[in-house]
Amino acid sequence: MNPTFHSVPALKELFAADFKIGAAVNPTTIRTQKALLAYHFNSLTAENEMKFVSVHPKEQTYTFEDADRLVNFAREHGMAMRGHTLVWHNQTSDWLFQDRQGAAVSKEVLFGRLREHIHTIVGRYKNEIYAWDVVNEVIADEGEALLRTSKWTEIAGPEFIAKAFEYAHEADPQALLFYNDYNESNPLKRDKIYTLVHSLLEQGVPIHGIGLQAHWNLYDPSLDEIKAAIEKYASLGLQLQLTELDISMFRFDDRRTDLTAPEPAMLEQQAERYEAVFRLLLEYRDDISGVTFWGAADDYTWLDNFPVRGRKNWPFLFDAQHQPKAAYHRVAALAAEQRA
Repeated sequence: MNPTFHSVPALKELFAADFKIGAAVNPTTIRTQKALLAYHFNSLTAENEMKFVSVHPKEQTYTFEDADRLVNFAREHGMAMRGHTLVWHNQTSDWLFQDRQGAAVSKEVLFGRLREHIHTIVGRYKNEIYAWDVVNEVIADEGEALLRTSKWTEIAGPEFIAKAFEYAHEADPQALLFYNDYNESNPLKRDKIYTLVHSLLEQGVPIHGIGLQAHWNLYDPSLDEIKAAIEKYASLGLQLQLTELDISMFRFDDRRTDLTAPEPAMLEQQAERYEAVFRLLLEYRDDISGVTFWGAADDYTWLDNFPVRGRKNWPFLFDAQHQPKAAYHRVAALAAEQRA
């Protein structure tokens, strides 16, 4: 008989001396994955429910019901909670950037609205949320430019980044504040992220950590690239967290759609990959304070239908029935080996 998720050691216990073990959740998965989450994880992140468009769709309207549900779940189960995310170029309500005629607002108006938004949401969850992804994905992926072009940069230039951290720190001086981004182990983007965060530190901006999203796959990035990124970011003296970890079965440019279940060789490769990643994370446990998966089990993942419509993915340690996969057993054995 296959082991169930509660007949094996809990991930949060296996790594209790090393870092928090988290999962991204939504109002559906805290119901459908409730027992799995409560048993294996000690930290949660809202998948979408704390993003601007979700909690602040209109200027005078806040909609906290779904976010509150997630915070209440974390409290009831004695879990830490991460906030995600205060400033992003996506999933941000259009009204933020516009006046009543639809024209772009001034920088001063934008900052006033941003401060009010951050003080409201961060203030609401003060003492409940221990860390925030304050600014998300502002780095340009390609070319020489440091920042991606967005409505933020068009209205405010780069200054909005420091302002967001300052407002978040005002609202909750105890919260840990992170810059969060993907492709964080790509050498070009790694160096840009380092440049941005180094400049924030030089300005005295209250930033405490860097979030490595870690949307990786069986092949990329290489372990050497991950290691180099961890070392470079850690040299800034900030804490690091993997904030959105999943290991896709497919390269990003792989368009195959023929699989209805992962092949045994893929599951073995994924197990080897997770073991190698966690071995590396344990090597840097003094710098890494949290490892959050962007989901909990294969029944629900944002990678279903992305980037290929109609395709299922299987990126986690637990399968669609919430049973531990080979990847879980390899990671658990590694943790036991470290304690021996």
